[in-house]
Amino acid sequence: MKELPIHIELEQTSGKTLYEQIYEYIREEIRKGNLLQDERLPSARFLSEYLQVSRTTVDMAYGQLAAEGYLIAKPRSGYFVGDVRELYNTGAADAHGKAEPACRTEVPEKRYDFSPNAIDMSQFPYATWKKITKNIMVDARSHMFALGEPQGDIELRRTICRYLHGSRGVNCDPEQIIVGAGNDFLLLLLEKILGRHIHVAMENPTYIRAYKIFRSFAYPISLIPMDAKGIRVDELEKSGAKLAYVMPSRQYPTGISMPIGRRMELLRWADEEEGRYLIEDDYDSEFRYKGKPLPSLQASDRLGRVIYIGTFSKAIAPAIRVSYMVLPYSLLERYRRECGFFSSTVSRIDQTILNEFISDGYFERYLNKMRKLYRTKHDFLLGELKDFEKDFTLSGENAGLHVLLADRKGRSEEELEEAAAKADVKVYGMGAFCMEEEESKDSGRENQTKRKRDEAAQGTPATMILGYGGLTLEAIGEGILALKKVWL
Repeated sequence: MKELPIHIELEQTSGKTLYEQIYEYIREEIRKGNLLQDERLPSARFLSEYLQVSRTTVDMAYGQLAAEGYLIAKPRSGYFVGDVRELYNTGAADAHGKAEPACRTEVPEKRYDFSPNAIDMSQFPYATWKKITKNIMVDARSHMFALGEPQGDIELRRTICRYLHGSRGVNCDPEQIIVGAGNDFLLLLLEKILGRHIHVAMENPTYIRAYKIFRSFAYPISLIPMDAKGIRVDELEKSGAKLAYVMPSRQYPTGISMPIGRRMELLRWADEEEGRYLIEDDYDSEFRYKGKPLPSLQASDRLGRVIYIGTFSKAIAPAIRVSYMVLPYSLLERYRRECGFFSSTVSRIDQTILNEFISDGYFERYLNKMRKLYRTKHDFLLGELKDFEKDFTLSGENAGLHVLLADRKGRSEEELEEAAAKADVKVYGMGAFCMEEEESKDSGRENQTKRKRDEAAQGTPATMILGYGGLTLEAIGEGILALKKVWL
């Protein structure tokens, strides 16, 4: 291992926790290119001894960096710098062929980032995960290193099947489940199952990553407006789509939970014509702070029209990269015929670790702990936002990891974003998640900016998204205080 230079000077009176100081130092070293891709970092034990801090403090810093993609955790090997080439520009050539310095075009990171995608890794049971990994490797036999079943190991699929039925009401058999490395892979697999040039409908605003994936398939895409109950089925009918991608439990990014009446309308739409299907993306239904998680749309499906997709990225950790898809029986035979030769994209070792983590009860305990932690952050944020009630309308609360603020004073999202940036706060406008039909050919930033301005002119309130999952209570309080000074 190459010895890395460590020059962190921890300050007890800096106003930041020790783990934040370690996290920020390593993050900046990666962003500046001083730590390169695949370079191994010192072990948590070595760094804790070197800095004279607890092992937990270093684990928290490494865990947060791994959750954000700066580091990659490799079992029994340590932490390595991830692929972050997009963070530093290689430089544009001037008239003489010389490259401009990268630092001139780099966008500085804000101190308080209310990202709706960030999660808290401070409570992750690293010791438990390490123990399970160690036990599995000690007892490993040759079959563990052989090529497994294309759909994923049957033990994990059985465990997922039980978990989904108990927590989400999903009705399925293990043979209907396909395990894959992230939702991206599962959608790519689905394109092979359904065929090319399928007309797909999506909610608008929507999950941009899924939108881009469907565009890469050359799928015709219809963007369907939403109301207070979710996707408008009357507009879906007019679109002529055969496939609809929806998030009924908690739509991203609006936070709308689809009521049972609208769900039945969607299922009727799918039942009316042969070959119609609904893709249910159930990305974070575990986090609900009032009542139990809502049943899945698939739980109400009686004719096999719902393709259910879920992930452990939010509930456990992004680096786990394990997602699952429940195929209706009507598509299962087509999958085996057209895609049965694709190997599983999740290693058998990782599948075994995850299976034991869930089946031995560690996952449920960790999930309960995270629900309490996120609820504490959620309630604290709502308390801090009480002063905003006069100038903003709050929505999207009581579930998930973000809330929405709709401006009452006629300001644009661009104005609010710029004001927040001056206060060293990063917020996210709803306009960035709203697509337009012409964006099927050109989804450039210009169209999104134009749309924001048009909406402001038409009186549609600018809506800002505030995620709190990855922030400490202290950072939430300081960030909201900074927003008060520039927004109120």
